[in-house]
Amino acid sequence: MNEERTLERKLNWLRAAVLGANDGIVSIAGLVMGVAGAGADSPTILLAGVAALVAGAISMGGGEYVSVSSQRDAEVAAGRSKEEVNAHPWGAAWSSFVAFTAGAILPLIAITGPWVSVREIATVVSVIVALALTGWWAAWAGGSPIAKSVVRNVAISILTMGISYGIGALLGITVL
Repeated sequence: MNEERTLERKLNWLRAAVLGANDGIVSIAGLVMGVAGAGADSPTILLAGVAALVAGAISMGGGEYVSVSSQRDAEVAAGRSKEEVNAHPWGAAWSSFVAFTAGAILPLIAITGPWVSVREIATVVSVIVALALTGWWAAWAGGSPIAKSVVRNVAISILTMGISYGIGALLGITVL
């Protein structure tokens, strides 16, 4: 396999894994912060978070499968043989599914742990650390600037959690 094809395959896997992990962390953190902002108790937050984790992981995996299958079909239609195609739908799907699930677990643990009085702070801090690490890892694996990747990941997460928490607090509706 030539060097360019090896790089394309690495980048396909890297993209799916980074997107899955980041989306798992950010979307679940945003959701649980919004529900916490509304004043919900830990069991309600956990229920909402687990439901979102399951739906999100399936959605991410399925979305990767569909989009990468379309890419594969386009490569074949453009004249590449099946052996020359770089798109691997099942690999991307599983990579995204597993990465989303792994990323989503962190904010669930942080928001529903025994530290109820500081659960929001624990969630924000743990998510910032996790996204700084995924930003660093993505930049390192892809050979790109680390600081830019870390700042981008962390800034988007802080914005997501802050807006979601604010909406929850503004609406102040809890599920009984």
